[in-house]
Amino acid sequence: MTDTVRRTTAYAALWSILLLVPCFWQQRIQAGDLSSHVYNAWLAQLIERGQAPGLTLAKQSNNVLFDLMLSGLMRAFGPTAAQHIAVSFAVLVFFWGAFGFVWSFSRLRRRKAPWHLAPCVAMLAYGWVFHMGLFNFYISLGLCLGALALARQKKWWAWLALPLFGMAYVAHALPVAWALGVLVYARVAQALARRHRGWLMIGALAALALGGFFLGTRFPTRRGPDQVLSVTGADQMWVYGTDYAALALALLAVWAACLHCALQSRGVRRILLDVRFQLCALSAATLVLLPGGVLLPGFRSVLDYVPERMSLAIAVLFCAAIASVRLPKPLVGAMAAIALVFFGFSYRDERALNRVETQMERVVAQLPPGQRVVSALEDPDSRVKSMLHIIDRVCVGRCLSYANYEPCTWQFRVRAERENPIVVANYGDSWHLQNGGYVVKPRDLPLYRIDLCDPAQGGLCLAALEAGDTLRNTGLRMARVQVRGDNRHD
Repeated sequence: MTDTVRRTTAYAALWSILLLVPCFWQQRIQAGDLSSHVYNAWLAQLIERGQAPGLTLAKQSNNVLFDLMLSGLMRAFGPTAAQHIAVSFAVLVFFWGAFGFVWSFSRLRRRKAPWHLAPCVAMLAYGWVFHMGLFNFYISLGLCLGALALARQKKWWAWLALPLFGMAYVAHALPVAWALGVLVYARVAQALARRHRGWLMIGALAALALGGFFLGTRFPTRRGPDQVLSVTGADQMWVYGTDYAALALALLAVWAACLHCALQSRGVRRILLDVRFQLCALSAATLVLLPGGVLLPGFRSVLDYVPERMSLAIAVLFCAAIASVRLPKPLVGAMAAIALVFFGFSYRDERALNRVETQMERVVAQLPPGQRVVSALEDPDSRVKSMLHIIDRVCVGRCLSYANYEPCTWQFRVRAERENPIVVANYGDSWHLQNGGYVVKPRDLPLYRIDLCDPAQGGLCLAALEAGDTLRNTGLRMARVQVRGDNRHD
């Protein structure tokens, strides 16, 4: 083993250890939909035992990998250990898939790995997608990035990309479609003379525009100004409040300086015809030309947050594009400093969310087992709706999270086939239960709501709802959590 291999192995081991620290620095991992995934893995066990009337387990080929892994781990180790193991695995898959992709696109790869970009990739690994808890998508993108890195190899290693793409599809289909597009474009562009790549890019943009038009005519779609926000990939740093938005702007400024270095060293023409930068531009254009959400056949809710999800791929692509540029040390240091501040903010806010969850557990413990519960809490400053699903994990083994959204969307393997005593079967009802405006019906009772006792005093309380009550949400800003908050009605 050469000194270079030993050094690379040591760095890889060190980074793997550092990467897992945020998975264990709090009692519970705060990652949005993770709570829902854990809760539905528990529901799946109830369904298998015949204890969940009205719910079924669907056989589907994708959007299930993380859920299957979580269910298996829960049977073996229980819910607490299962989520720590599953999320740790997801983080390592994404980081090393992304880092391998960045390395494979670097012209310096034969001499050394681009460790100077590791803090940036680590920050992306814990960005918006992670904190939203979109772990099937997250794992799929990591596997696809690893597959793309392998596909660039000239020997038999390239064939290992095929099983990775297969695993990625079981996790989520969206990254697979993107990765195959990247692979085809890169192969065609590299086969063409440089002077013809501009025409190839124009043709690809036209094809994307036609694809967006086709989707709009065949399926219900959603478009919005938020799609433009995601084109740089820096929005992955905007997780909770406005202080994260400032970090995203700082990172965007550093990336702009990196791009300036690339333009100075190679010139505008070479950059425009460079496949790596073309892939960045095309992926960014995709977020604008294609819909931000689409209602696919067989689903009861829109496949949403497409631009916000795919901005993570754009950010990794940009890291790959600048990996072969000799960046000044101040820029490298600035990216590392932004990463340190980002993780500091994350620790602070995840600790606040853990306090909220601890109080929720205390008030739910007052109820007899198996009662239906909803939460009125939301953080009006958070971009990831950080308190929306906390009640799901609190209810595992204790109560029923009546507003849980997964079964009624039919996008996941746990599905609500009809009205049932466990969860609402209509997605519109689930949305209003979580976001306010739902009018309680006699069939919902008994139903309990967790809310702030008194915004001036803080603390959470449990109240029994009555038929005809209209649910409202209460704003609880994490910056004030001891617990303190302010009422806000939708």
